[in-house]
Amino acid sequence: QVQLVESGGVLVQAGGFLRLSCAASGRTVNPMGWFRQPPGKERQFVAVVSWSGTTYYTDSVKGRFTISRDNAKNTVYLQMSSLKPDDTAVYYCAVARTWAARTLSSEYDNWGQGTQVTVSS
Repeated sequence: QVQLVESGGVLVQAGGFLRLSCAASGRTVNPMGWFRQPPGKERQFVAVVSWSGTTYYTDSVKGRFTISRDNAKNTVYLQMSSLKPDDTAVYYCAVARTWAARTLSSEYDNWGQGTQVTVSS
């Protein structure tokens, strides 16, 4: 199975920007997604990108976050801007089980260990 390692999470001020990376140990042609888990809440879908670059976002991050992938490097990115305190969470990446996967965490496998993003007001 592909192993995933997230990085890039830090403490940032509201309005700031940040780029998260998720490096896979091997090649995968399946869609790859980002989820987040705010303190005391359930894990939430953030964004997903297909092998060809087609993307889908949850409404709360549209226009602020951009998901992308570099297939040559087996890496997926999450560029975040205009950050808000509500974006504070542990961010996870995962590999979708099928090409049709969208927002349900049950549609994904191979979760990384997560990276903490904290947005201060």
